Amino acid sequence: MPLDTSTYSLALLRLDGRRWNELRRMHAQISTQPTADGSSYLEMGNTKVVCTVTGPAEGRRAAGGAGPGGDANATVQVEVGIAGFSGVDRKRRGRGDKRTSEMQMTIANAFSNTLFTNLYPHSTILITLHVLSQDGSLLAACLNAATLALIDAGVPMSDYVVACTSGSTSSYSSNDEAADPLLDLNGTEELELPFLTVGTLGAGEKVSVLVMESRVQATRLEGMLAVGVDGCKQVKEILDQVVRRHGKRILESVKT
Repeated sequence: MPLDTSTYSLALLRLDGRRWNELRRMHAQISTQPTADGSSYLEMGNTKVVCTVTGPAEGRRAAGGAGPGGDANATVQVEVGIAGFSGVDRKRRGRGDKRTSEMQMTIANAFSNTLFTNLYPHSTILITLHVLSQDGSLLAACLNAATLALIDAGVPMSDYVVACTSGSTSSYSSNDEAADPLLDLNGTEELELPFLTVGTLGAGEKVSVLVMESRVQATRLEGMLAVGVDGCKQVKEILDQVVRRHGKRILESVKT
């Protein structure tokens, strides 16, 4: 069923009531799994992800890992598990699923260039992601959850890796030059509209992740990227507040 965008042109509101530059509700927690070295739980709208981090620990290089400099640096290994009940179609993806493998490699490459892997030679940092619910921005949610879990594990990094999605109000076939960019697309919007996932380092404009699998006119790309980078700055503030609140609770528990 095609996405009805007629209400947007009249009230400049999307189907869920948000304006073009508004994020969905974001909720996150740290240290949700006591047995893991680092863990987190993150919600971006109805997309829900649990992340655990193990290591740095001595281990062997696996297929889903990445790390510059061979054994002189730690290897970042990523495993993504998508629950069969997470989506509407209730499709269970196996270990050899192409889309899951691409997501694992993207996340591994992003953190291999951000973490100080040279401090842990001949080691492996394992990031395990469990997707409980999907409603758009899946890769962005996984990147944000992994960032929080790595911070909880105490793995040093140059800055936060924060991500979000941005899209356009018109599809490629309509060729509408007046189409407006949209921030943080939900699942319904991703099915019908062109979108990209952008990840930046901290609140700056240095792009570390950029993934786009849909077709869009080149004239719209710059606006979509600018909106996505601005959205990453908002995500950075939210994640930073989560980390600071967690640190404050730890300090209060030590004092008592």
